[in-house]
Amino acid sequence: MGAMRTFAVVTPNFNMGQYLARTIESVIRNLRPGDQYFVIDGGSTDNSVEIIRSYEKHLTGWVSEPDKGYADAIAKGFQRSSSEYMCWINCGDLLLDGAIDEARRYLTESGADMIFGDDFYIDEADQVISRSSGRVGLLRNMMLFGGWTPLQDACFWKRSLYESIRGVDTRLKYAADYDLFLRMSVVGVCKYVPVVFSTYRKHEGQKGVQGRLAYKRERYYSRDMELTKNGYSWFRRKLLTAYYGTLARLRARVWVKLINSKKMAGAHVLQLPCRPYT
Repeated sequence: MGAMRTFAVVTPNFNMGQYLARTIESVIRNLRPGDQYFVIDGGSTDNSVEIIRSYEKHLTGWVSEPDKGYADAIAKGFQRSSSEYMCWINCGDLLLDGAIDEARRYLTESGADMIFGDDFYIDEADQVISRSSGRVGLLRNMMLFGGWTPLQDACFWKRSLYESIRGVDTRLKYAADYDLFLRMSVVGVCKYVPVVFSTYRKHEGQKGVQGRLAYKRERYYSRDMELTKNGYSWFRRKLLTAYYGTLARLRARVWVKLINSKKMAGAHVLQLPCRPYT
């Protein structure tokens, strides 16, 4: 058996000090020798820098300076890294114990360039609200024609794929995750893994109506760019968009409601390791 493949994890942060320690600790528990972890702060004015400094010995690197948004912060982190596998976890979200080992195993054994899985939706006290499923068949078509987005905190990929599409588009302010995964899904082998890897936190300060509208605009722009670049005719675009758009809406209204089990509701995330949950 060859040497263990290493992971680079990046956490972008801006004035999220109330959650930062929990995010950092969730990543540190997952790291193995050779793995890298970067915290990229956008010049926070709260207690974020003090928190980062308290974990400094566990970090590969960190910086606190003004940036152009979360995409710029993520790009900075990955530019500093050299590991073979990559992911990012936003401040406030958490990796479940064992998540990196599971992602490493699937990426090494499956032949996939990117894997994507499930997560838990949690509240401000780290208690589960529900489980979210990232299951789709062909990620490329669901993203390109259906506008669907995998669960960002449960996505892991090879550096070679990331570099082949020139990484995160730092011009985007809202939908950089969608744009990155769309471009990777067009050129890479992407596989769904039925494992809960992480948590997405519900908290005050998340994007409001204007933010959601801006996200949709950027998502539409990214889709249009890829469709144009890949030479789809007007008729074929309309046909495939109608089919996969309907499939995405049905999935959101029916399938997700069946899959997003609340059986785990109220459980604390520290009691829930990374594994499949039904």
